[in-house]
Amino acid sequence: MNAAAAAPERMPALYLSHGAPPLADDPLWPGELAAWSAELPRPKAILMVSAHWEEAPLALGATDGGVPLVYDFWGFPEHYYRVRYAAPGAPGLADSVRKLLRGAGTPVQDIPDRGLDHGAYVPLVEMFPAADIPVLQISMPTLDPQKLMDIGRKLAPLRDEGVLIVGSGFFTHNLAALRHAGGGVPEWSAEFDAWGREALDAGDVDALLDFEHKAPAGRLAHPRTEHFAPLFVTLGAAEASGELASRRDVIDGFWMGLAKRSVQFG
Repeated sequence: MNAAAAAPERMPALYLSHGAPPLADDPLWPGELAAWSAELPRPKAILMVSAHWEEAPLALGATDGGVPLVYDFWGFPEHYYRVRYAAPGAPGLADSVRKLLRGAGTPVQDIPDRGLDHGAYVPLVEMFPAADIPVLQISMPTLDPQKLMDIGRKLAPLRDEGVLIVGSGFFTHNLAALRHAGGGVPEWSAEFDAWGREALDAGDVDALLDFEHKAPAGRLAHPRTEHFAPLFVTLGAAEASGELASRRDVIDGFWMGLAKRSVQFG
């Protein structure tokens, strides 16, 4: 076998809406995530960027697979705190991330006792339930969309090494507004979801970068931008490989009024 034939397949770059712990009890969504992962090439490793970890400078989480999960939620039934996801650590991937980011002038720190939070492990439990693929979570050092895209561009070479880059957020996310909306899908959530789909269809990165001002109900859909922010890491990783036009929507619809749109590039 020659070297070209042995090279890992370029992995897609994903943005997914990750759901809260009760996602596991939804009659539809876990199956959608499982079907999605079944269509993907098997990753050599997974690099997760979750809405639930903001840390500057950019931080690398645990590279030891024995570090406990972070149950970063409150008031849920006890069984949600018993979920385990003992994926192997990814020290080799961590080394590669350090080299790529530090080589491009991005400061990096290590927080070796920081396990996967629910933005990482909740979807992984459904997509890769065997927990046999090494996983590394990194923080978002900023919520600035341009800077996050730049981080995604710097990380893009990992895709050619068999690494699945996953931005994990929620396509709309305003829990306070939901409490006053009654049942069904709020207008602001539906409007933002439709606008976001059209912007992605058009490859209008400039509009997405300025979503707070360009999107209808932009500030209602995301009063704080952390759940939309991981999309820009994914967009940067796709843009660097010239694959923005390759996007497809894998999951759409709504969950408890929030848009669960999830997309794949490549």
